[in-house]
Amino acid sequence: MHRSRLAGFIIDCKTDEPRAAARFWGAALSMEVRDLPGEESRYIELVEPTGQLHIEVQSVSHPSRVHLDIEADDIEAEVRRLEALGAKRYKKVDTWRVMEAPTGQRFCVVRAKGSRFAAESNTWE
Repeated sequence: MHRSRLAGFIIDCKTDEPRAAARFWGAALSMEVRDLPGEESRYIELVEPTGQLHIEVQSVSHPSRVHLDIEADDIEAEVRRLEALGAKRYKKVDTWRVMEAPTGQRFCVVRAKGSRFAAESNTWE
């Protein structure tokens, strides 16, 4: 048995100036821009006022796009569950997996870290 839930949305920006990208998206979405500790400006958080939606701006080398993250307390079990639904493993990066949906969109399965994870996640057999 494992648990998972939607972690949030990541705005991938192919740029050498992630802070400028974060300022744009923060202003566009009316959200505060906040550095994530230890991320050295690779990931910058956009603070949604209700605290229910997690959004980050990420500096990437691939073309710009938006992707979602699914957080899980057992990444491998969640990857297997998603494969059974038709997703494919694309790549392993550090501690997470990049997956590809049957419709071609890429998304990530990451470690559970949200403070509301236990209360708001789905339980899978």
